[in-house]
Amino acid sequence: MKRAGFTMIELIFVIVILGILAAVAIPKLAATRTDASVAKLSSEAATLVSELGTFYTSQGTFKGKDSDDITNIDLKTADHDLQDNDTLDIGDDNNNTCLTVKFNNVDDGNVTVSAPASPTGSVCKGVKEATTNLQKTYNFGGSNVAY
Repeated sequence: MKRAGFTMIELIFVIVILGILAAVAIPKLAATRTDASVAKLSSEAATLVSELGTFYTSQGTFKGKDSDDITNIDLKTADHDLQDNDTLDIGDDNNNTCLTVKFNNVDDGNVTVSAPASPTGSVCKGVKEATTNLQKTYNFGGSNVAY
């Protein structure tokens, strides 16, 4: 009578193949997670710039306004009343600052979006590269309106 089953060699080959698949799949999964975080933060940065313009157009100033009143984006910076030279930070899950929004003049609607010169972490490096077109000074009001 012949017994059905797998030999030891067949089981070893299956284990080796599973190990190879895992060695290839795990780094790809980690890269996918980083790419998703970069896409999320880049989208949030674009949304924040749009919301700043909308808010300034409707209110005429950022002065004394809470950052939570301007946007629903999860910012690293604690909610506070905005004044000249205040900043709001967009960061990754490791609490690294990826982008900074500086309110140069809250009455004139002059806002600068910038990334750190040497960002920390792969997510912030990706956000810096993905948002180069957003990193500039915006004049939402005053006599130098430019979009």
